[in-house]
Amino acid sequence: MKRRNFIMNSVGCGLAMQPLVKMLKFGVAENSNKQLAVMGMPSALPAPVMIYDNWSAYDKLSDNIPLTEDLAMKELNELIRWKQNKVIVDYYIMDAFWFDKQGGYRTWDKQYWPNGPDKWLNTCKENHIKTGLWFSVNLISSGGERFIDVLPEWKGSLADGGTTMCLFEGDFLNYMAETLQMWIDKGVQSFMFDFAYFDAATPQAKKIYLPHEIEDMNKLAFFGMLKNLKLKHPEVLTLAFNGFGGQMDNTFTPFRKTVDSRWLEVFDSMYCGDPRFADVPTMNIWRSEDLYSDAMVWQFEQNDIPLKRIANCELMMGNTGTCYYRADHEWKGNVLLDMARGGWANIYYGSLELLNNEEVQWFAKAQRMFRNLQGFGRISTFGEYPGLGRPYGYKAKDENGMVITIVNPMQEVREIELPDAFYITSNIIFTEGGFKPVLNNKKLRIGPEQMVVIGFDEYANKDYNLGIDETIQIPSTIDNLQLEFKENDKNEISSEFTPVKGKNYRIIFQQFGEDGYPVRSWGGAPPNGKNMNEFLKISAMQDGKSLTIYIEYDKMIWSGLSWAAGEIKNGSFKPGKPIQLKCASMETNTLHLKAKVYAVDYNERY
Repeated sequence: MKRRNFIMNSVGCGLAMQPLVKMLKFGVAENSNKQLAVMGMPSALPAPVMIYDNWSAYDKLSDNIPLTEDLAMKELNELIRWKQNKVIVDYYIMDAFWFDKQGGYRTWDKQYWPNGPDKWLNTCKENHIKTGLWFSVNLISSGGERFIDVLPEWKGSLADGGTTMCLFEGDFLNYMAETLQMWIDKGVQSFMFDFAYFDAATPQAKKIYLPHEIEDMNKLAFFGMLKNLKLKHPEVLTLAFNGFGGQMDNTFTPFRKTVDSRWLEVFDSMYCGDPRFADVPTMNIWRSEDLYSDAMVWQFEQNDIPLKRIANCELMMGNTGTCYYRADHEWKGNVLLDMARGGWANIYYGSLELLNNEEVQWFAKAQRMFRNLQGFGRISTFGEYPGLGRPYGYKAKDENGMVITIVNPMQEVREIELPDAFYITSNIIFTEGGFKPVLNNKKLRIGPEQMVVIGFDEYANKDYNLGIDETIQIPSTIDNLQLEFKENDKNEISSEFTPVKGKNYRIIFQQFGEDGYPVRSWGGAPPNGKNMNEFLKISAMQDGKSLTIYIEYDKMIWSGLSWAAGEIKNGSFKPGKPIQLKCASMETNTLHLKAKVYAVDYNERY
């Protein structure tokens, strides 16, 4: 199964959240906070929690790495090591494909879990870690491959097409409710609900009902099932994933209402998308991933989802295709942004063994600071929408002071006026290598693509200092050469410049459609996909010879990419002799290509 199809299909069905008119009989109020109070259904999240999810330590969608008992127990042992290094751990969620294909979510995969889950469940309990399980809401097949068989008692719910289950006809939903209760009785305390298809209908139902009626009845049925579960077990954590709204395929589409906040009555947190790359180009590709997650958080906030109820799910470490083989590259800024966004369901994925004890202790230090700030509940956004590629950030306040986290996505040094900076003391408590940001009263001078964390009053104390991430080098200077590019051929542009000694040259290249919006190219997922540099090509010639261009986007990116970035490094060219640049897209449709070139210098070289 291909991850992009698996996710994109399920997301699409939940984008246009029709009014849940029939839910009004349950007393659903427009304001989610009032609604929770009126219904007497408090969230299972009375305070921020840390949730570990083992997806990306394995991957059966973008890769073919199975979820085995050995792998799950290895990550549990690592999670215990993290706890021993002072990280607060609340939950361990077993992600997709733990179940046996023929077992209807009631038995575990016999091939990889021959003895069932008892060892995992008991070891978690012994170490005071709550357990959780992943469930598909009603998707049973994707890409022509069925991942769970239809049981005899489900047949009355099988939707037209045979890939989904109808939630308002037949016994499927009742079966699922009984299954959830079975796992609660076994000690499971959290459920992740993924891939909701609210357009699913049996052949007979499609003859009787209009599409919007089918959608409403599916939502009403699922809402009612979860409502009953939460009334009976308010302590059980429920997490909404794909299919419950949100525009997750790009970062340029103008905001519109796609998420219904009334789901918050039955969900403790709503995820806003897997890690992907924004339509804002960056030389450091992982910064673009930060921008994507930030854009999704802002989108959900604009859809009236409180920040504390949004799970941004960006930190995904591992050597699998789902996380683009990120491993642990540039994880510190990723962690800080994940925490700064303010969500109370702090979900961290993947291969925990990638961080050593010293690094885990750093994580614990950052967690202690942000857990207090998250719990105080005064985190807000400022600046411009991250999808625009301009400076933005988060401010978190409590009775002791404030922490501001700022990102400058631009290819230039910026001076930013800080919001609400009416404090006695302030210090930069985290930044990245290279460019040295300058804090002067209420203003911050910040480098291109740089992230900075500032502490005020109590948080300016050295005890909160998180250091400098020297694995990232920000240019100390950057200058736009203002080059003009000409169109050579279909989807190909070129330009020329004369380099000088001591400089590196950064090329930023984007592709747009006729509507002026960025266009993503998709090369597929591992193991048979293509790297994005085979679709978006940057080349440079000098004296008839090709120059080496340093790139970071040479990856199989299941979520697609609309841009390319590269640098010609100082020492790899002859100063004073012209360099010919060419940018090309392998897309078959005619596109509009744009490119810029910057002269950059570093305090420290790559």
